[in-house]
Amino acid sequence: QVHLVESGGGLVQAGGSLRLSCAASGTDFRANAAYWYRQAPGLQREEVASITGPNRINYLESVKGRFAISRDNTETTLYLQMSSLKPEDTAVYFCAVDHRGRTYWGQGTQVTVSS
Repeated sequence: QVHLVESGGGLVQAGGSLRLSCAASGTDFRANAAYWYRQAPGLQREEVASITGPNRINYLESVKGRFAISRDNTETTLYLQMSSLKPEDTAVYFCAVDHRGRTYWGQGTQVTVSS
């Protein structure tokens, strides 16, 4: 059974940094497409970053140059390094992975950026 657990969220001042982690069990991020999404109150969930192939990484335009998605050497943990955070980055952040034709989601972690 696939299970994803995010951690690393919290309250940070504008301009600060956070690193989100997503630990996987029942799957890994080696050969599966992996994603970070976020959802702010009253807004739709949006894709922030994705790894969909060995050299295929994509970012939401508004986070380019500030956020970086990566995997650890064991490929069971997905990261999202977030720098130069802005109040508009405030949201619940979710990781997701495609596994055998299904997309699995974590429970989310809250990121709040104060101005």
